[in-house]
Amino acid sequence: MTRPHLPHALKLFAVFAAAWACLAGAPGIATAAHVQATLVADETAVAPGGVVHVALRQVIEPGWHTYWRNPGDSGQATTLAWTLPVGWSAGDIVWAPPKKLPLPPLMDYGYEGEVLLPVAITAPKDAKIGQSVTLKARADYLVCQQVCVPEGADLTLTLPLATTAAPDPTWAAPIKAALDASPKPAGLTAAVTPGTPLKLSVTGPAVTGADVSTAYFFPYDSSAIDHAQAQTVERGPNGLTLSLAPGLAFKGPKPPAQMAGVLALGDKVYEVTATPGPPLAGASGLGASSAAGAPADITAILVAIGSAFVGGLILNLMPCVFPILSMKAIALARHAHGKTSGLHGLVFMAGVVATFLALAGALIAARAAGQAVGWGFQLQSPAVVAGLALVMLLTALNLSGVFEVGESLQSAAGEAGGADNGSLWGSALTGALAVAVAAPCTAPFMAPAIGFALTQGPVIALAIFLSLGVGLAAPFTALAFAPALLKLLPRPGAWMETLKGVLAFPMYGAVAWLVWVFSQQAGTLGLAALMAAAVLTGFAAWLYGAAQSARIAGGKPWARFGVAGVSLAFALVLAFWPEGGAPSSSAQAAAPGGLTSVPFSPAKLDALRAGGTPVLVDFTAAWCVTCQVNERVALSTPQVADAFRKTGVVYMVGDWTNRDAAIAQFLTANGRAGVPLYLMYGKGGRAPVVLPQILTPGIVVDAVKKAAT
Repeated sequence: MTRPHLPHALKLFAVFAAAWACLAGAPGIATAAHVQATLVADETAVAPGGVVHVALRQVIEPGWHTYWRNPGDSGQATTLAWTLPVGWSAGDIVWAPPKKLPLPPLMDYGYEGEVLLPVAITAPKDAKIGQSVTLKARADYLVCQQVCVPEGADLTLTLPLATTAAPDPTWAAPIKAALDASPKPAGLTAAVTPGTPLKLSVTGPAVTGADVSTAYFFPYDSSAIDHAQAQTVERGPNGLTLSLAPGLAFKGPKPPAQMAGVLALGDKVYEVTATPGPPLAGASGLGASSAAGAPADITAILVAIGSAFVGGLILNLMPCVFPILSMKAIALARHAHGKTSGLHGLVFMAGVVATFLALAGALIAARAAGQAVGWGFQLQSPAVVAGLALVMLLTALNLSGVFEVGESLQSAAGEAGGADNGSLWGSALTGALAVAVAAPCTAPFMAPAIGFALTQGPVIALAIFLSLGVGLAAPFTALAFAPALLKLLPRPGAWMETLKGVLAFPMYGAVAWLVWVFSQQAGTLGLAALMAAAVLTGFAAWLYGAAQSARIAGGKPWARFGVAGVSLAFALVLAFWPEGGAPSSSAQAAAPGGLTSVPFSPAKLDALRAGGTPVLVDFTAAWCVTCQVNERVALSTPQVADAFRKTGVVYMVGDWTNRDAAIAQFLTANGRAGVPLYLMYGKGGRAPVVLPQILTPGIVVDAVKKAAT
């Protein structure tokens, strides 16, 4: 069980208390040693110029322990001071893999039972055969239970000098086993990413596909991490990423040049040296690893699936989906009195679910490849935004009657057969388009469900996204199976053309919104190209409609169809070409209303919190309609700006319009995969409070006042 995090002052008090207990208790128990220490060798003799491994053997009294090279939060490492004849030399201690020794609120590293600590002793080449050598060492160690006792011993070992050396029948095998079990480099690549949490990413053959459920990092430097805090692991296709609580070394202005230590994976241990840098590709993205052999937490999975379904239902009421309501309304009116309304409802759901699963699969694959992406990642690509804007424009032009998509060809068959005129493909595409537009939004209940999904394996993650898609499609599909309600709608007729014309304008509004989002990503040059693409798209749609009319009249307008196709192709080239310009970034984020903002950075946030300054962090994006509504309705109001000024709360903006690895990692660390996310950090470095995803001025003002007290 994870122990509660306690202030460093309390930890220091515990260390001083333990030290006082050592001094006070030592005289009373000094007569009974708690460690039996001896020197043992792996060979029965030493050859001139040869190497013999001499191990310090500690047999520790049950319930007591000695310490590793980094003792953790308290304690003292074992030391060996050698006294050797002239010409002889001793190497460093080969440390056995340590054990975690929790002593709340501390975490120590060391040994229990029996341990061998080998040292390589090298004989000079001119050593005299037939003589003996006496190796002397002073061993000092701290042995602890509830109290600590400093113990030590002056040890000697005499070995003969011989031409050849035979393995010692008692100690050769145990010392070889100790050397084999010691941590060694295994061709692993490691990177440490400063921040809160501290990220240690490791890749390489030894960790690819390995069981990382028990992964733990033992640093050599005692100041590198907060040892008492839990270490969480995320799997990747090529390795793993550990989230660590930073220690004093990583809280200063200049982090260490490297972080070395031991990575333990069950009974396998590897020596790693991490250099500062971004997380390694392939070291994350497959979710948290559950304990080996442990069953999944069924309750948590069911709660996540249920939350995803409720979130999908609520998503129908979010601003993102408003443009798609036009298409849903027309579909309901068209199929209301037909025999296949229920089938169209199911096909719509299939389109929604298939698109949700496709996006989720792409997201899982991208994260598995080491990319720092989250929900709504597709709209972080200017090309995708441009393409979606043109699709919306074509849909709006279709609703305005500029051209038809198969309706004229189906009308005669539909009337003859008594069937409704709607196309099943149209229902499926309506569902797909609904997901494409709604995906950037994050509704209540939906955010924690997606955050949980992205920490699980692919099967569980896809099940949660499946539930989300079913929730989004459920109201429309259920209505399609309610004949009594559908009969309240008038039969299809001329009124539907008027309705189509009216409902085209929300789609034009969606086009305008996507063009604005694109301008934030690609700059003015890209915007000019997209506007030209929109003109060509409109021309292609008009020419296509004229060709349809000519064909119905008996003509052969193949040239018009060809020119329309060429125009649309040129439009796509223009839309997908621009990638440069002056995209927005977190450094350019503008604060709403009269608020003064600072761009988000983990280092700046840590510095403000360390100084006791309350901070509201607003993770937003231009393509997130909910974010934009919150900024206009809540964050830009005079009373909110006044509350910030009076309380001294800092407003920090994390703009995720374009991809930003630091923001993606911070969202993941807080159990989220998308925006909006509002974190209110209170005065004095308190843990953050997550504000609702739908804000009002009252909610923000109350949160600001509480954070400042």
